[in-house]
Amino acid sequence: MVDKYEQILLKYWGYSHFRPLQKDIIESVCAGNDTLGLMATGGGKSITFQVAAMQMEGVCLVVTPLIALMKDQVDNLTSRHIKAVAIYSGMSFDEIEIAINKCVWGNYKFLYVSPERLKTERFQESLSQMKICLITVDEAHCISRWGYDFRPSYLEVATIREQLPNVPVLALTATATPDVVEDIMDKLQFKKRAFFTSSFERKNLTFLVREKDDKVGYMLTIAEKVRGVGIVYVRNRNKTREVAQLLQRKGYNADYYHAGLSPEERTFKQNKWKASNNMVMVCTNAFGMGIDKADVRFVVHLDLPESPEDYYQEAGRAGRDGKPAFAVLLFSKEDVDRLVNSLDDKFPEIDAIKRVYDALGNYFQIPVGSNLGSSYDFIISDFCQKFKLDILPTFNAIKVLEQEGFIELSEAMEVFSKVKFAIERDDLYKFQVSNKQFDTFIKLILRTYTGLFTDYTKIDEYKLASIAKSEASIVRKYLEVLSNANIIHYFPARKNPIIVYTTDRIDRDRLAINKKEYEARKQRYIKRLEAMVNYARKATKCRSEMLLSYFGEKNTSRCGNCDVCRKRNELELSTYAFDVVLKEIKILLKAEELGIRDLVVRLDQSEDTVMKLVQFLLDGNKIKLTGTGRLRWHD
Repeated sequence: MVDKYEQILLKYWGYSHFRPLQKDIIESVCAGNDTLGLMATGGGKSITFQVAAMQMEGVCLVVTPLIALMKDQVDNLTSRHIKAVAIYSGMSFDEIEIAINKCVWGNYKFLYVSPERLKTERFQESLSQMKICLITVDEAHCISRWGYDFRPSYLEVATIREQLPNVPVLALTATATPDVVEDIMDKLQFKKRAFFTSSFERKNLTFLVREKDDKVGYMLTIAEKVRGVGIVYVRNRNKTREVAQLLQRKGYNADYYHAGLSPEERTFKQNKWKASNNMVMVCTNAFGMGIDKADVRFVVHLDLPESPEDYYQEAGRAGRDGKPAFAVLLFSKEDVDRLVNSLDDKFPEIDAIKRVYDALGNYFQIPVGSNLGSSYDFIISDFCQKFKLDILPTFNAIKVLEQEGFIELSEAMEVFSKVKFAIERDDLYKFQVSNKQFDTFIKLILRTYTGLFTDYTKIDEYKLASIAKSEASIVRKYLEVLSNANIIHYFPARKNPIIVYTTDRIDRDRLAINKKEYEARKQRYIKRLEAMVNYARKATKCRSEMLLSYFGEKNTSRCGNCDVCRKRNELELSTYAFDVVLKEIKILLKAEELGIRDLVVRLDQSEDTVMKLVQFLLDGNKIKLTGTGRLRWHD
């Protein structure tokens, strides 16, 4: 018998069964429990709160920092005839009012908000008017200072809880260490700790690491052997184009993607890749958020990621269909040195951060003591050129200012042109009668679009120009004149990232940055970086086990397929025998340096087995060969 949750799933999403954990999480929050769901990327996190909310009475409040993902989910729900709306940076006061009123009076089920909206006075006022049934915190690791993407605006969720004490919270994230899991539940003030997690283990995914000088050449070998859909991650925008062009010259269907492309280009390339069965996308880490393509056969990293969290999320985009797939990390000594040497750019001096903050205020022409909540289009290349700043340390200084709670920086997004009439129909008719030069144009808008008197409506200036047999520039001019005359509210299309001031502008001398916390954040970053380097360099422990251990899983077993396991398999020793011999070698070589022959004599194993094991340990950097040709333990 189909239960009530499966009925909702089938009716709106067309699935007859839930994926693992989904129903457990739904039942938990519907029973009123605060719940944390730790689900791998692509595991269907959104279904958990969407199905739960459809069973509840009222509005589900969804907090997420990803505006593009927010818009995608609103569009997706709307296409399923479920009422959903979003409030995010860059919207006008009037647009926000309309969105809030939809949730108060319009029987809407989902309200998506960016975290910085939570502390605004108008939003907090509106909460008392809405019937909130569930608070969902997506990307919940952002609330933890221990997490790799801490955002102080997420701490406002706890304030919202004080206003809605009886509303359950569902926190969702794809990657979190045990410390971060505990911190999420603390920060969100869980009353009872309902925690659901699936294993991070991906049995169909083979992890391979290679230290190579010619990384691009090895990537071509992988593309030739594996075939099918692939992703190649690099750290540099220019490198995305270079590698994609190389793949194209070699006959592969390839393209490139990074955050510097226009929204139209990004959407076009992303859709082309999603529809393909053999395309390789060469990209920065800007590619992947919200992408759920099941048939990715390989993910190659040509550069070291900054943390195991980043690596696991990106590598985990391979093989979601359950079929064999490969996650390959290629690195060189220069990569490690480059990451270590980039620490100064990653963590600028506090005085440099203050200079960037001051320059931002001057760039936007903001007086000290004003502009809380104001938002501005932001093109970092233009900003850096005007103030003679280097882009990378400037970007990282802005991220620090964000983490300290002074500003928020949104990702680049495409916002379509919008229009709403500012006057009633009778007043509009009077305006048309007395301003004949606008009569035809106003009739064109009214014939082409509906709902213009009650809501902001997306418009296309090119479409209007085509109907009128005119130019888009002329259409924009008419719209601007009508807007200046307060006949319409017109917001032209926008494609840039946005900076939002979450406090009034502060005088540079009074800008307080917590040095102790800043240093602690740097040390946490270094620890994650060291874990990533250790994963790359250590060649004596199963790759899967290393990742599982990092994320707190215990009693794991070797995957049998990664590069380390394959080398171990060549030794023809059982797991037990391997561990016994390894322990004996460790004890012997920690006590004294020995020659290989001495080691063979002392171990109850064949010479061939000992030689293979010594080579395995040398390759894995567990033992070293001294200048005198003797062996010593190196751990």
